[in-house]
Amino acid sequence: MNQSINHLTIQPTNQSKGYEAHWEVIRRLLFVYAKLNPGQGYVQGMNEIMGPIYYVLFHDTANQAHCEADTFWCFTNLMSEIRDNFIKHLDDSACGIIFKLERFLNTLKSVDPEVWQKLHEQEIKPQFFAFRWFTILLTQEFILPDTLRIWDSLFSDEKRFDFLTFICCAMLTLKRKEILLGDFSQNVKLVQNYPGSDVQLIISKAVEIAGLR
Repeated sequence: MNQSINHLTIQPTNQSKGYEAHWEVIRRLLFVYAKLNPGQGYVQGMNEIMGPIYYVLFHDTANQAHCEADTFWCFTNLMSEIRDNFIKHLDDSACGIIFKLERFLNTLKSVDPEVWQKLHEQEIKPQFFAFRWFTILLTQEFILPDTLRIWDSLFSDEKRFDFLTFICCAMLTLKRKEILLGDFSQNVKLVQNYPGSDVQLIISKAVEIAGLR
């Protein structure tokens, strides 16, 4: 959330004049969401998902008065599609995160077997890095403008969470030279701290991968 919310500025920010810090809005919305969804509650990472939504809606000056309500509505609808990623007892089910990580690995093996083999030999499991990629929709891997560009591509695709798999594969295949030459520690660092990249190139590669499936 820090990456997203730190880009926001309300002027003035003097709370004595009735202005709220952005993090207080996010915290309140997440609290309400957790109360309305007791079976799920709050799970670490939800703030990272809400942050970009709030950012976009806050900067829509024509509807800024409804920013908080609109953020909650959009977040709730998005969570209805990805909430299974945050429910531990569903991890190994067909809708759980472990199943999605396995599908990601199988896709990577199909489109770039050499990269897959290298990671397999070094025992760099997707739980070490891709778990975060999938659960919080790459919000920690890219700067906010690039995250929003990726989200535009995800949410405009009717099979958007299949497309997330292709984006994650594209991220690795575009770093294949570094991965194939890297040792264990270098590759762990690369996948856990994905280096700055041309996000349009990643999206284009993901579209190419999608066309092969």
